[in-house]
Amino acid sequence: MDKNFSNIEEIIADEQFLAWYFGSENSGRQQWEQWLASNPHQASLVAEAREYLDQLVIREETVPEAQVSNAEKKLMNSIEEWETTIAAMPFAERAPVRRLARWWWTAAAAVVVAVSAIWLFRTEEKPALVQTAFGEMREQQLPDGSKVTLNANTEVTYTHGWEKGKEREVWIKGEAFFHVAKTPEKSRFVVHTSKFDIVVTGTQFNVVNREDKANIMLTEGSVTLLTSDGKSMKMVPGDFVEVNKQQIERKAGREENVLAWKEKKLFFDNTPLYIALEKIEEHYGVKVTIGNVNCRNVPISGILPNDNLNVLLDALDALYEFHVIRKNGEIIITQ
Repeated sequence: MDKNFSNIEEIIADEQFLAWYFGSENSGRQQWEQWLASNPHQASLVAEAREYLDQLVIREETVPEAQVSNAEKKLMNSIEEWETTIAAMPFAERAPVRRLARWWWTAAAAVVVAVSAIWLFRTEEKPALVQTAFGEMREQQLPDGSKVTLNANTEVTYTHGWEKGKEREVWIKGEAFFHVAKTPEKSRFVVHTSKFDIVVTGTQFNVVNREDKANIMLTEGSVTLLTSDGKSMKMVPGDFVEVNKQQIERKAGREENVLAWKEKKLFFDNTPLYIALEKIEEHYGVKVTIGNVNCRNVPISGILPNDNLNVLLDALDALYEFHVIRKNGEIIITQ
């Protein structure tokens, strides 16, 4: 997929971006995710386009198809009228006016495209989807005032408009930190993962739900873990629990280590190199290979910056005398 966007208007007109933004279950969404992972230099522009659509979606009410069509016709009529007016001007005055007109047409067209997309993708109510790309973080406020901070490559879904007194349900794939608001009705807040559920009323915790691992770190309040086979465990602040094959196990876990990602850092404490590189792959969606088997278990300790892949790799190179090779989209680490 060969794409190179220069502005957000081009992005919000892209069907695959819209499929990704609205969480559609089709090939367009997967193709966009693959393109985004291969083009990290465009992540900031994509984030701007998403924020632009976020503002439209928040204010959006159901727009009839006829109303969208009329808006498009009015836009085209306005463009034709501007062209007629500009053509009647003296030649020397046309250029600056035409540049201004083109800027206005581009902005107006972007709004029409965005509203049309909202109408197209939201003809039926779907759960709200919040997601992050590789190398990205995002904070989202939920309908009850609770806040969730998403780590890279994470999806959180929830139903629209939580009713008072009813359970507040969220589904997560990836990693996120929840700050759950208490409600007067003390309604339960339930986070669903593929391996367990977390039941709370008001608390703060970090949860990981990825293919190869699932865990929770509780920082405040109390929660109850429930597995699909009926096992349960109550947690208190400071507890770190892993769930593997329906087995719930308390383990040693340092809060500053687990939550370092919120500060855009990676925390290592005698961590073998291959595990450290797995974290990098997970966060940035890149392939990292150890070129020399002898350095596979070299221990890594310290706090490294994690807001830029190149800076992170340079830090590894400088601090531990690793040699970093970038070749054909792959990163090779040798010593």
